[in-house]
Amino acid sequence: MRRSNLPAELNRFVGRAAEQAALAALLGTSRLVTVVGVGGVGKTRLALRAAAGAQKRYGDGVGLADLATLRDPDLVAHALAEALGLTDHTPRPPREALKEHLAERRVLLVLDGFEHLVESCAPLVRELLAHAPGLTVLATGRRPLRVAGEAVFPLAPMAEADAVALLAERAAEAGAPVLPGCAGGPGGPGADAIPGRTASEVPDVVRELCRRLDGIPLALELAAGRLPLLSPEQVLHRLDDRFRLLADGERGALPRHRALRTAIGWSHELCTPGERLLWARLSVFAGPFDLEAVEYVCGGRELPPERILDLLGGLLAQSLLSREDTPAGPAYRMLGTVAAYGAEWLAALGDTERMRRRHRDWYMGLATWCELEWFSPRQAEVAARTDVALPHLRAALELCLELPEDAHLAQHLAGTLWFAWAGCGRLAEGRYWLDRALALDSGHEEARLKALWVLGYVAILQGDGTAAVAALHECGERAGSSGNALAEAYATHRMGCLALLTDDPVRAEELIGRALDSYRELGELNSNVLMGQVEVAMARAFRGDLEGAVVLCREVREICEERGELWTRAYALYVLAYAAWTRDAYGEARELLTECVSVNHVFHDLVGLVLAIELLALVTVSEGDPAEAAVFQGAAVPVWDAVGVRLFGSTSFGGPGELCEARAREALGAAAYEEAFREGRGLSLDAVVERALAGRRDPAGDGGAAPRPFRTGRSAGIPGTRKPAGSPTGKGGEAAG
Repeated sequence: MRRSNLPAELNRFVGRAAEQAALAALLGTSRLVTVVGVGGVGKTRLALRAAAGAQKRYGDGVGLADLATLRDPDLVAHALAEALGLTDHTPRPPREALKEHLAERRVLLVLDGFEHLVESCAPLVRELLAHAPGLTVLATGRRPLRVAGEAVFPLAPMAEADAVALLAERAAEAGAPVLPGCAGGPGGPGADAIPGRTASEVPDVVRELCRRLDGIPLALELAAGRLPLLSPEQVLHRLDDRFRLLADGERGALPRHRALRTAIGWSHELCTPGERLLWARLSVFAGPFDLEAVEYVCGGRELPPERILDLLGGLLAQSLLSREDTPAGPAYRMLGTVAAYGAEWLAALGDTERMRRRHRDWYMGLATWCELEWFSPRQAEVAARTDVALPHLRAALELCLELPEDAHLAQHLAGTLWFAWAGCGRLAEGRYWLDRALALDSGHEEARLKALWVLGYVAILQGDGTAAVAALHECGERAGSSGNALAEAYATHRMGCLALLTDDPVRAEELIGRALDSYRELGELNSNVLMGQVEVAMARAFRGDLEGAVVLCREVREICEERGELWTRAYALYVLAYAAWTRDAYGEARELLTECVSVNHVFHDLVGLVLAIELLALVTVSEGDPAEAAVFQGAAVPVWDAVGVRLFGSTSFGGPGELCEARAREALGAAAYEEAFREGRGLSLDAVVERALAGRRDPAGDGGAAPRPFRTGRSAGIPGTRKPAGSPTGKGGEAAG
């Protein structure tokens, strides 16, 4: 797994010294620690601080799973796998993949905001802890998980000195004058200096303001956002009036809950009408969102798009939004407590369903754009944008599945996202959505056909041939009956892929060749078509026609370079690397494989990555470094475990690995080979990739002189390529759906 996906702190952590020390100590003695407290009390910030401080103790990394944005309890295991950087291509349940992945690793898993998913989260945590002795879980929520062995850490509001420090610090960040008697802010003495002040040095009005807000960090930060405009006395007076009104109307509410709602409600009242309306509409976003999305989803007659930026700025200045940098660019985020308040207002306006549909429509449009741009120089950008938009895409799929009349949209969207499922290593989640969508009768033939061939593709990559054949047979039959030639071509193509993986290269070349003929007749050119050519090249190579395979892959390489396509190009380079190895051009082969590893790692494509690593092992032993080759062979094992059946169960794909092992064992001896193999097996995926990209090493230590190649007979087998994804048409979208 990656070492850590913890976010960087956007501003300085203030106070909580005693809580930090206590939580750190608890993490040292308990394998399950749950930080509980009211909304806005700072559970997430404290937990992330503790996780960052403890990560050196976890050799296999720290993973953060943000469950607050998740609505579907069935996706909890998927979210945990994503947090751990686990890509699993097999059809097994994600919880099984998690158990196997964590079994021998030392990992800290942070579960943030689980309370609405506790019924599915608690059993999964219990099961993982039982099967993974090196796992520690740090959770945050408004209630405990109630799992045996759980250490509950109740987080109280801030003590007065810390609350004053936080108010002063955030007010200074917002541009307010320094509060009388209070240091803080960027460059100031900082929070550690504040608690040392005597009570007389801090004005009564500041201390009363902190007490009135019950020391709840979110409430304090919202109040601090008003101090550039109002004095502490004015804030306290207005807040005090608002609190009395709220307390009279909510006698059954907990005092601290009333205090937080007071701060949020008061901030709401002080917003302009436009800001209040935008706040309500923003509540439909399930994660980070960008300006374009807000302009479309939230804009309208009452909120002209040209006003959105200024209104966002107003909400940001009042600490109602935060800005963050994502791999796809700048984005905004609204805290869950603030969003929940906005959702109540949106419901009161009777506008919730309309806004959810607009949100869905935007992200369906984004998915369509991403599918088209996958075959372009923006392929890496597509992968990044899809990753950031995943919570929203899930919300869109959920809405489509909720509404019977939108079943065709669920099928279309699940099919359109083929590149996210297959190209970006999310096969298990893709299978989940495709199965759910196809269980519905949409009455929309094109949408169903698209979902069917994508399901067939996903099932093939998962090693589930039975499900693949069923989906592709239905797709082919229905497409033939309805005259949908493109969908029929995709079904034929996928059946050819299955033949290639089951050691039937003659049938594979015949079926994929037939599909390629149809693509040409229909004017279809995209990643899928080019991958089909690579697959035909593989079939020819398996039959002994390596020269013909090279001609096809060189053509693919040229087209991909013209179009800026990376993903399919990596597979063409992979075949060309094998060809270079056969003529002893080891340097050329290594250079080509280095690019394959780099591209496949960026796209989380484990199939392409593990095949490249295994071929790199063969190149490495041929260069005279059998120990490093054995390391690479060992490193491939856990990756294959995540992919599924090793080498797809194909004897054709197994030739290079068998040859590499024989050579390395002969050179090293059995004991040394096994030792190097074990070393590789223990490497993390990131470490393997780093090692592969580092280039050829000098095992003899002779200052860089080329080692003498270690030679044995050639193998007729050639390593294979990943099976292709369904891809966007070059004519404005996938014609099959």
